[in-house]
Parts: sequence; C-alpha cells; structure tokens
Amino acid sequence: MGVIWDFVKAMAVESFPPKPKWTADQVPSLEGMVFIVTGGNSGIGLETIKVLVSRGAKVYMASRSEEKAHQAISEVEKETGKKPVFLKLDLADLDSVKAAAEDFISKETRLDVLYNSGGVMIPPMTELTKQGYDLQFGTNVLGHFYLTKLLLPTLISTANLTPDGSARVITISSGAHHLHGVDYNTLKDGDARSKAGTQALYAQSKYGDVVFARELARRYGDKKIVSISLNPGNINTNLQRNISSFQKRFIGFMMYPVAPYGIATSLWAGTAPETAEFNGKFLIPWARLGTPRKDTQDPKIGKELWDWLEEQVSDF
Repeated sequence: MGVIWDFVKAMAVESFPPKPKWTADQVPSLEGMVFIVTGGNSGIGLETIKVLVSRGAKVYMASRSEEKAHQAISEVEKETGKKPVFLKLDLADLDSVKAAAEDFISKETRLDVLYNSGGVMIPPMTELTKQGYDLQFGTNVLGHFYLTKLLLPTLISTANLTPDGSARVITISSGAHHLHGVDYNTLKDGDARSKAGTQALYAQSKYGDVVFARELARRYGDKKIVSISLNPGNINTNLQRNISSFQKRFIGFMMYPVAPYGIATSLWAGTAPETAEFNGKFLIPWARLGTPRKDTQDPKIGKELWDWLEEQVSDF
C-alpha cells in the first residue's frame, strides 16, 4: 500500500506540473558538439533532434528502421534546413548495439551527449529481444546500458572539450518507475514473467532506467560524466499505441503534446549550463528537479543491477 500511496503523491507532482519556466527556446548554441539520440525517428527523440540541429549540433539519429529514419530525416531537414545522420541501432539486439557503437566510433572521436530516449511500452507478452530477454527491460535498460558502456571511452575523452567540462548521458524514464522494483526472475521468459504482466514489466524497466542512471553517476562522476534520468511527462506519442481505448480515454486529460512540453525536460537536462551540476539527479516536468523512488538511490541496488547488466553483455 505504501508503494501505491507514494506513486499517487509523485503523480500529483509530476502529472500536473506548473507552467514551464524553461523552454526549448533557451537551448544555447551547440556548434561543434556531437549528440546521439536513440529512438530518434519519432516522438520525443525526433522533436529533440529538431531543436539540437537547429542550434548547430551534429546529431546521430539512432533507429532500428532505416526507412522510417530517412523519412524522419527528411522531415527534420524540411523544418530546420539541417540533416541528422542515420545510425542503425536495434536496442533489442545486443549484436546490433555493438555494431552501432563501432560504426559511430569509426566516424567520430567526440560525443558530447548521449540521449537514451528510445524505448517500448506495454507490448504483447509474446515479444522478446533477440537474445531472449523481456522486450521492455531488454530494450529500455539492457540495450541502453550496453550502448552507454561501449561509448563511455568517447564520452570521457570528450568531457574536457565541452563548454562546461563534462559529457552527459540522459536516460528517459517515467513516472511509472515509482510503481515497481526489479524482479530478476521476470527478465527472461517464464512463469514469473507471465504472472507479472506487461504493465508491471514496463514499470520495472523504467525503475531500472533510474537505477542505471544513478549508478552510472556514482561510478563515472569523477570522470566528468554527468548522468541524469528523468520523467518527460505524460506525453502523447506512439508509445501509447498498445494501450486500450478505455485507458486512452481515462488518461487523455493528462496528456501533453511532444512539442513544446515533451522535449522541455530532456533538452534542459542535456543542454542547459546549470544542469551540468545535476549528476545523479532525477528531473520531472517541466524542467524541474524531482524526487525519484527512494530505493533507486540505494548503492546496493545499483550495484546489483550493474553487475547483472555487465554479466549479460560479457560475451559480446
């Protein structure tokens, strides 16, 4: 009951935010900077890219579908006059994650900000990653962990080149993280996963995102890596394509458009000078410091998740 009550209190703060005091119009010049945005061909990722390239950044749009990515790139170019670069990435396939990182490293020696913004939400229970993990945890947490791990040397070497002396990793979570911890028995197919159900598995993955981001901050803060997780808000994107019509009607009054609202907090996290001081923090709509579920900050829980993630990618 305590978890539910904490969730209700958090949602009262996070789902009905005050008018934003910081907007995308305040993103500074990003000339000379290099970004990767996962899930960049739609939703928050796509609208984030539009702002980044308009401020002069070189942006890699990391997407699974080359066709959808090129359609999105054309949209960005039409609206901004600038073109992001396609980076083929399937977060649900660790081989693809490795290939994407190697492709990027072969082309760039600099990475200022990695946006871990791609993800899936309440897909059918039959769907797993290529390596057999629960699709939501495998994509939202494990895939992003491996990508970040492979790109850390580039991020670290870039830190001293940036205006604020740091490189950033921005991980998109959700208010749903307040609802569920990690049950390691559910991360591969089996009875425990089946009993959990797709909505609990989604909340679990978003919890994992916050724990991962906090542990990354703890381990690499002294290397000038700034790791931030955030709830972007209740945003109307194609992530909701699997929810029922009843759920859509129920939550409809709480939903906000991607632009300008859905991108505000992630852009603040990744580009504002003041957020360079927010290593390990959790942000909430719109561009505010928030309070994550308490146990996501526990070093023991962070170590347990990190060790599990390391074990899963050790053979790649």
